[in-house]
Amino acid sequence: MRKLTLLMLLMSLISCGGSDEQADTAVQGEVPSVTPDPTPDPTPDPSSACEASTSEVNWDALMNEDCESLAQYGLFVDSSIPTSSPILPGVPYQLSTQLFSNYASKHRFIYVPEGKSLSYNATETFDMPVGTVLVKTFSLPFDTQVTGAGNEVLIETRLLIHREAGWTTLPYIWQDGEATLQQAGMDIAHTLNHKGESQSFAYHVPSRAECKLCHQTGGDNSSSIDPIGLKAHLLNRPVSYRGSEINQLMLWQQLGLLTDLPELAQVGKAYDIFDESAPLTIRAKGYLDINCAHCHNPQGFASISGLRLGFYVDHTSFEYGICKQPPGWDGGAKGLSYDIIPADGEHSIVVYRQELNEPKDRMPPIGRSIAHTDAVALIELWIDEMAPELGNCQQ
Repeated sequence: MRKLTLLMLLMSLISCGGSDEQADTAVQGEVPSVTPDPTPDPTPDPSSACEASTSEVNWDALMNEDCESLAQYGLFVDSSIPTSSPILPGVPYQLSTQLFSNYASKHRFIYVPEGKSLSYNATETFDMPVGTVLVKTFSLPFDTQVTGAGNEVLIETRLLIHREAGWTTLPYIWQDGEATLQQAGMDIAHTLNHKGESQSFAYHVPSRAECKLCHQTGGDNSSSIDPIGLKAHLLNRPVSYRGSEINQLMLWQQLGLLTDLPELAQVGKAYDIFDESAPLTIRAKGYLDINCAHCHNPQGFASISGLRLGFYVDHTSFEYGICKQPPGWDGGAKGLSYDIIPADGEHSIVVYRQELNEPKDRMPPIGRSIAHTDAVALIELWIDEMAPELGNCQQ
């Protein structure tokens, strides 16, 4: 019955684009070196679940094996098009604010086994049962002002799979219509036009080891990895359903994917940085939350920095960066000293490190190769409009 309901509802869903990254490099200023996972044996094993032929999601392979080809998991109706038409029970989803990855479009899907559901949490990542699979495909535009598949090239698809032993990551790289597991990561050259300016850069597909830099919780190398973006305030937004709009969280509740959802008036909400109907502070904090807080929290890779950029952290406090000096960074070419100086965005490190592109200086340290200029301008404006009396930083 649930499959029939999902099929009827999903016929009218439209998926769209939207990653996830940071480290205790906030202290050291450099991305730590990582050892790539060993290259798997390319010889197919006929007894492997990856070799099974099925028209449904290959749950056996998802839960037990790292398949060489993304197509072997049976996640999409057309395995060469990972941007739409997920096989049931796959559901597309969208975030309310952008996690920047070199202007890449992101196509997100969640798969939850029959009879299971996510548990609502007001401020943290939803509790997701064993068997949950998160799929995110990145495609790079040739012109950021033009939308549609014809203006983009498929780059990678990342899987986050909740197996019995915990969450695991699998990065797949696209070439000639097929996505192949690339455990060691890869740099891919790309050139795009952004508002009349041509930008050439190396898009970095992270290795499995590097995925842990952003998804790790616990603040040490022995801790586990967890999803980032599935929080109430990041999912509380309208999506297209049967020709009209419906709140995404309510839709999940109707699909049986989410339990314990309160009245929407009680649910926090982040907004896109371009949504001028929302207060500037909410837009800025939502962006910093999805782009920075997965490391800048008490359990993240940047926990030792003391900087906390979560959506619900008081942005007028020292821990949010007001007149706070970061340990272990030299201030860059400008010689800056404080994370946030109220009413002075130009001399605030939170802004400056989003402008820098060198690996030892930029934030996030992985996940981008070029600056998100629109977001930088918004964060700087937000700090400029802070009341100077919030903090008297000594220059």
